Amino acid sequence: MKKFFLSVAFASALLVSCGDDDQPIVITETPTETPTDTPDDTVDATLSGEINEDLTLTADTIWELDGRVTVTAGNTLTIEPGTIIKAFAGQEANASVLVIARGGKIEANGTADAPIIMTSAADGIAIGQTVGTLDENTRGLWGGLIVLGRAPISEDGDIEATQIEGIPADDTNGLYGGTDAADDSGTISYVSIRHGGTLIGEGNEINGLTLGGVGTGTTVDHVEVVGNVDDGVEFFGGTVNASNLLVWAQGDDGLDIDQAYSGTITNSVVVAGNISDHALEIDGPEGSLNGAFVIDGLTIIGSADASNGEYADYRDGAQGATNNVYATGFQDGKDVELDNNGVAQNYIDGLVSFSNWVVNGPTEANSIFVEKTGDGESTIITPSFTDQAADWATTGASGGADLTVFGWTFAAASTSGVID
Repeated sequence: MKKFFLSVAFASALLVSCGDDDQPIVITETPTETPTDTPDDTVDATLSGEINEDLTLTADTIWELDGRVTVTAGNTLTIEPGTIIKAFAGQEANASVLVIARGGKIEANGTADAPIIMTSAADGIAIGQTVGTLDENTRGLWGGLIVLGRAPISEDGDIEATQIEGIPADDTNGLYGGTDAADDSGTISYVSIRHGGTLIGEGNEINGLTLGGVGTGTTVDHVEVVGNVDDGVEFFGGTVNASNLLVWAQGDDGLDIDQAYSGTITNSVVVAGNISDHALEIDGPEGSLNGAFVIDGLTIIGSADASNGEYADYRDGAQGATNNVYATGFQDGKDVELDNNGVAQNYIDGLVSFSNWVVNGPTEANSIFVEKTGDGESTIITPSFTDQAADWATTGASGGADLTVFGWTFAAASTSGVID
């Protein structure tokens, strides 16, 4: 086997720092056994700490994350098509997670034939492969991908920027939010994020993909999240548009919207697993800044095994439109819910709306649309949400997203056959 050494020049070029203790960390390389399907020896390289200059991750190397790895402001992380990133396990402050700080960029441009895969170090996937050795029910082995920008958010007290969940308060690279709706955090395209959501605090896990205050200058399309403990994709404010998202077997919600996210999500799919909660969880503004989302073209697939497994929950003054949805496979008794007075009033006022839902399930599709009867402190003021849903909810066996665009995903390759 060949031996690999870092030259002085190479080590210097890849110098990163670990923040407060000011101890430099070098990206280290370790030779690994040659996979049977590649002609040359391969190298594992470990990333740790802050990336303080432009860096490219190449597809001929397995890149490993050891702890919190942050691309700092003014720097760009470029990831070649077909690159595999594996993250070591870790809990709370030691969780392995990839963070793109405000002012930093990620240029992760995979392709349908060579997607970029972010997974656990426990996954036996090798260079040139797209399917690993872990299934969708393997969760919480690392953190996830967090992208932070300078687009507006609606936060309590109308503060301009706040700290993203999961990043310690003393790490200013965890701030998100600002005034630039067109902020550009780079590109995330044909990226599969698997087996994440590690615990970062009591009852608090990292999402597969977290987008905090991300602006319209950022491209997010063809992204898959599989087997995450918490939400699949969560939008904390911002204006970024996203398309062709697929979330499979998340532990909490598939797509989660907060803090007056004001972008459009098109042609996406949520496939529940055995412990999934809502396909959609939608919250509104927390401060005085309002903003409305649009979801257009969505397929949500329920699970016979998930005890929670609801369609959707609209809460806390949600504002936006959910259009062209196909829902199938959910258990009887599950619902689309308006769960407080704020969102109920917004529905009455037309600030939250629904159109063209097709439901393959209950005899009358509109029966899944319910208003909460009260929580002991408030009484929902909506007139009959269920009756009015007859205007947009029908029973059928087609609609929603175009599933043909997801042929590149782990979900499509799985023997579970969740995406045909």
